[in-house]
Amino acid sequence: MAFIMGRKRSKVSDQLRAVIESCGVSRYRISQDTGISESTLSMFMSGERGLTMKALDRLGAYLDLEVTMKGKRRS
Repeated sequence: MAFIMGRKRSKVSDQLRAVIESCGVSRYRISQDTGISESTLSMFMSGERGLTMKALDRLGAYLDLEVTMKGKRRS
């Protein structure tokens, strides 16, 4: 699954929330399979908190995400 930023810039966290919502897997199952607590995942999904890099790595691997930069690079 590609994870690409389009013309309208959105935060990576917003894009990740959209992927989680549309993946067809319950948050409970994601929690069980990744080791990320249900409460942490719930607070992330509601925008109340962020995730650690470890949790982001687990979610990325679980959801088979690929982060792609699009556009001009800053020097």
